[in-house]
Amino acid sequence: MNIILLGPPGAGKGTQSAGLVERHGMRQLSTGDMLRAAVKAGTPVGLKAKEVMERGELVSDEIVSDLIDAELAAMGPETGAIFDGYPRTAAQADSLDAILAKNGRSLDHVIELEVDEDALVARITGRYSCAKCGALYHDTANPPSTEGVCDSCGSTEFKRRPDDNEETVRTRMQEYRAKTAPILPGYEARGIVSRIDGMAAIDQVAGEIDAILRS
Repeated sequence: MNIILLGPPGAGKGTQSAGLVERHGMRQLSTGDMLRAAVKAGTPVGLKAKEVMERGELVSDEIVSDLIDAELAAMGPETGAIFDGYPRTAAQADSLDAILAKNGRSLDHVIELEVDEDALVARITGRYSCAKCGALYHDTANPPSTEGVCDSCGSTEFKRRPDDNEETVRTRMQEYRAKTAPILPGYEARGIVSRIDGMAAIDQVAGEIDAILRS
């Protein structure tokens, strides 16, 4: 089973990918994570990417494709893949089809986690964490039991990510729509696109994804 999981930052892709890994033994292929790991490990693709990044340039589609190709080749055929953050353009979608075919695979589902922009802004801007142990909280959805005191370690110091602000979130939404729009028509023509309410409870979203994978 090979799927693309789509959705803007904060839609829950990471949470749902982790669940799929745990429930189905799938492998999450996040291009950002793979790129950092390849550079750190000094693989041939990683060394090539490092040279590009040190020049201050963007990593090319060719390098990203080589990275995904290498990851798929190293995976057993029985292990399903979750593509996160790739493809972002029609050209990348074509490259992914070729890479999958080369590795004896095909794309089974494209699942988009749909969100309400205003609700997503509230979800992201309200989140924060304990500065000591990293426990996660939210202003309204999940505050500490005692105001200002971490439930896990008792610390009174908290922090928020600097990019968890309304302007950044709305910019990310615009970028997501602009980048995702070009790849969906081709997948829709193949009848493999499904959409889920990403604002629903985590367990409900997970159940709907599992139902899609069983279909």
